Amino acid sequence: MAESAADGVIKYRSQRVAAVVSTSPELVQLDLARTVLFDLGLIGVNAQGVGYGNVSVRTEGSQFVISASATGGLRALTLAHYCHVTSFSVDDNSVCSRGALEASSESMTHGAIYAADRRVRCVMHVHSRALFAALLQQDALHTAADVAYGTPSMARAVLRLVAQQSELPVIFAMAGHDEGVVAYGADVVSVQAVLVDSFERSISHEPDRHHRR
Repeated sequence: MAESAADGVIKYRSQRVAAVVSTSPELVQLDLARTVLFDLGLIGVNAQGVGYGNVSVRTEGSQFVISASATGGLRALTLAHYCHVTSFSVDDNSVCSRGALEASSESMTHGAIYAADRRVRCVMHVHSRALFAALLQQDALHTAADVAYGTPSMARAVLRLVAQQSELPVIFAMAGHDEGVVAYGADVVSVQAVLVDSFERSISHEPDRHHRR
């Protein structure tokens, strides 16, 4: 799959310093989890050649390391495919980062989750037609259908949603971002588990189990 496939469209104003992020045990664990999600089709490239899916771990404060834009089609990432978001502003629609590539188009959504709940250490955003539909049919947690991805409005909606949750991990649908699903929690393992378990339950009820997106 081509690395050039855009991982969504970046809507924020970027202030990036060219650099390569430092490794950490959590980032290694996150990268392994990302490969699992890729193999399940929850991260990848759609029929239009547009990449989808991104993952992150908190570093300190509300800072976090996130998979970079234009990496959705890659099964295996290197440190050059991650970006360290050092600050972001919902009001200014801006993201400051350090990395070889731009931070994911969903960086403000990830940042909003970290800012809203200090317990959160990991966020994963995936795409799945089956899981997305199942969550909405069950009237599970979701952002409003008129809130677009990668925008300050989405960041604010996510801030409100996260602030109302007491238990971790949490999974919710982004009703205004077709097929978009987000999970977050206290560690990589629990976030991966809630995503994979929810996904497997959703496809077990599909008429055609081979159609997983």
